[in-house]
Amino acid sequence: MTYQPKPIDTSNVQLPAALLALIEQLAENAHNLYARQRMGEGWRYGPQRNDVTKENPTLVPYQDLPESEKEYDRQMAMETLLKVIIALGYRIEKI
Repeated sequence: MTYQPKPIDTSNVQLPAALLALIEQLAENAHNLYARQRMGEGWRYGPQRNDVTKENPTLVPYQDLPESEKEYDRQMAMETLLKVIIALGYRIEKI
């Protein structure tokens, strides 16, 4: 059997501008969770990714990541969290 990914369709979900700060917070948190997991597995910072020595250049604070890495984290936050929540019929509001 061939795996057929079927993510929830979020193509029609428009996020309000008020959620931009939340996206950045979620992206930073996602990076911190990723880095903590990797470091717990013995990975450390290195100028180039090396699976043998467990070195990775993205094991730095979020603000020190290249913009391309930050954008990846932002997209993941938007597509896997915020847009899916809205597509499933929930509302996001600050209390």
